Amino acid sequence: MPQMRIFMLLASLLLTGCSSVSLSNYGQQKDPFESFNRGVFVFNDALDRAVVKPVAKGYSAVMPVPAKTMVNNFFSNLDDVVVTANDLLQLKFKQAISDASRVIFNSTFGVFGLFNITDRLEKHNEDFGQTLGYWGVPTGPYLMLPILGPSTIRDGTGRYVDGFSSVISNTKHVPTRNTAWAVEGVDTRAGLLEQEKVLDSAIIDRYSFIRDAYLMHRQSLVYDGDPPRQKFDDDE
Repeated sequence: MPQMRIFMLLASLLLTGCSSVSLSNYGQQKDPFESFNRGVFVFNDALDRAVVKPVAKGYSAVMPVPAKTMVNNFFSNLDDVVVTANDLLQLKFKQAISDASRVIFNSTFGVFGLFNITDRLEKHNEDFGQTLGYWGVPTGPYLMLPILGPSTIRDGTGRYVDGFSSVISNTKHVPTRNTAWAVEGVDTRAGLLEQEKVLDSAIIDRYSFIRDAYLMHRQSLVYDGDPPRQKFDDDE
């Protein structure tokens, strides 16, 4: 699924103010396949610069802002189906009611999710990787996946399982399914063009920054923003 998770992560980092310096030890202890991962990272970066980024720039230039908002709302609504399923698996029943309400009302009165009429209800972020973490499954080694970007053994497994509740993944018409994935990826990438400029000017080792921040960001999600302090080998 060409969703370019790497750039979704970078956007979240701008909002949370993560620092590559404060994350480095955490990432290095979780990356036994660093040599392989760096090779995949170089491939992903080259693909993005040659294909995805130019397409995203063109998309951003020709699409009116209201149209881009509707596209983003549409895919956000589809994502809420997966979020609701994982709410239930994590026994977050109150949150599940809220997220299911978003799906129902946005899919009907919001015209298949094109309009977000439930903006008063909080948009949550839950997936099966987080569900595994919620029940105590460790992350496993860090993995840089081709096209998909940053992941771990746990999150890669979670992504596969989430496919069973994903509307796009369960679309039988292959051209429609692939087109939806492509449009979602381009829309996501286009929304992060400005944020990327700030990060490019501040980061020396993009690979390490993305790896370290991804691991801590995912840890934060598992604990709903309040993760336990990480202990490193050099801690006293």
